[in-house]
Amino acid sequence: MVQAEVATGADVPESRPSDDDVREELERLLSSPDLHASDRRRAFLRYIVEETLSGRADRLKGYTVAVAVFGRDETFDSQTDPVVRLEARRLRRDLDSYYVDPGLHDQVRISIPKGSYVPHFEWSESAPPASPVDEPTTPGGEAVEGENPDPDAEEPARQPRHVLTALAIVVVLAAAGFAGWFLRGERTAPLPVSTGDYVGEPAVVVLPFEALATTQDSRYLADGISQELISDLMRFPGFRLYTLPIGFGDEASPEPEKLGRDLGVAYVVRGNVRDDTDHVRVSAQLFDAATGQVVWTGDFDRPSSPESLIRAQSELAAKIATELGQPYGVVTKDLEGRQAAVGVTNMKSYVCVLRAYGYRRGFLREEFEPVVDCLEEAVRRDPGYSDAWAMLGWMYMDAGRFEFAKTGDLQTHYQKGFDAATQAVKLDPDNTLALKALSSIDYYMGRFDEAERLARRAVELNPNDPDALAQLGWRLAARGKFDEGIPILRHAIERTVNPPGWYFHFVAIDLYLKGDYREMLKVAQRSAVDGSGVSQVLIAIADAELGNREATRAALDDIPKSGPLARDPAEYFARHGTTDEIVDALMAGLDKARAFASES
Repeated sequence: MVQAEVATGADVPESRPSDDDVREELERLLSSPDLHASDRRRAFLRYIVEETLSGRADRLKGYTVAVAVFGRDETFDSQTDPVVRLEARRLRRDLDSYYVDPGLHDQVRISIPKGSYVPHFEWSESAPPASPVDEPTTPGGEAVEGENPDPDAEEPARQPRHVLTALAIVVVLAAAGFAGWFLRGERTAPLPVSTGDYVGEPAVVVLPFEALATTQDSRYLADGISQELISDLMRFPGFRLYTLPIGFGDEASPEPEKLGRDLGVAYVVRGNVRDDTDHVRVSAQLFDAATGQVVWTGDFDRPSSPESLIRAQSELAAKIATELGQPYGVVTKDLEGRQAAVGVTNMKSYVCVLRAYGYRRGFLREEFEPVVDCLEEAVRRDPGYSDAWAMLGWMYMDAGRFEFAKTGDLQTHYQKGFDAATQAVKLDPDNTLALKALSSIDYYMGRFDEAERLARRAVELNPNDPDALAQLGWRLAARGKFDEGIPILRHAIERTVNPPGWYFHFVAIDLYLKGDYREMLKVAQRSAVDGSGVSQVLIAIADAELGNREATRAALDDIPKSGPLARDPAEYFARHGTTDEIVDALMAGLDKARAFASES
């Protein structure tokens, strides 16, 4: 048995970079063209670092940052203006990207932990420690790094709870499938929106499951359990399934009663996963959102194998569906059929697919190669695993469209993706994940008719999946079929609480082409939750048409300064299958915005 070491008074505290070391790294960062941060985010970084080094870390709240850095006045409200949260998430992404490659050998690293605006300073793994420097503390002596800088504002008054048959079902989807050019980057916190006027179906939110162990695989496993539960529930027409934006899981889990008030839902599902070497325990609770009382609870103890976990997921979905009034026999028969076609026997392979879901939350470059390597090993180990082949196909496509690969041309990567996704569909022709992957790759290879056919098939198999609807609507709109595509996109949006930003992009483009610039701006601003350059392009175009010069300049400044979009916007949009007419219109609008912003 290994004894834990006991600290003594002679122990030397872990050394940290000095103030001078940190300031030297800050100047290196701000002067580097490889830090792909806008001028506003660079000012943001300088401010929070200097405030922390000056002993004022306890003042780094959303309000003070908004006033000091982003020019907001004393009326600033973080609940209605998410500028600080959004820019903080973008800055975290900028720093992560910098330290992956160009800043890999910098001795000091600066990061911004989630849930705080207080930066963290540390030596890189390859750098020698310097003299000890204490962590910043609040006046009371407590570390401020984990502090939530934007505590919830006063909660709105309780909304009247409708009877169960008058509510729509709402699901938190922690990993949206298709994201492409829209979905890269982190997300803002969710904002309450109407769930629509649906009748006859219960409303339920499935929160991301918590990993009770601290290993990375445990987090993947917990995430995968909640994702699979959502997928299982999506298969039943009695539920209306909605999604929240990626990044919702970064926030502390809200209480059931708060979700009932804010979203008008009837039920909340929450759970956790504990795993060890050969055993996994999944626990779940179903809460009444009006009272916070537990309606149902279930524990599933299983051997640590994919078959056992998939069976536990299916049983969990069936139990919850039963509690919500679904015919148990129908649920069980459908889920048993799904189990029979899984084709995975190795736990490592299963975890690889969960890692791929995690990658597809933010499409971070530093996560790309490890996930590809893992999936390639998974399909060698479990060649009958359709989900692994589907995810691998998507990863190969990303190598080309995001220019993540170090070698190889675009079509070579697309062909590899096509081969992998084709194998996924061959193994399981009714696997919607495989169909969506193959549809996406066909689309990027220019086979638009086949891509549309596969997307329609995915919707046919699962008409309750907002992601499948959004993919189909997006592709139709990109090919100029706005009359059919926009209603499908709007339908996906209506079925989604705080949908991801890419759902809105072609809705905004359609409004632009119709000359409705004011409504276009509203939709484009709503799309900015995705943190992508495309959203800022659309905002800049709309603001320029409306004569908002400063807003136009701000949006243009937030467009990435490097990468495919910055290098050649027209080619970037064309690469994603957008018609020449749409590309020409967007380029005309962007040129106009740039000219307008440059005027004094």
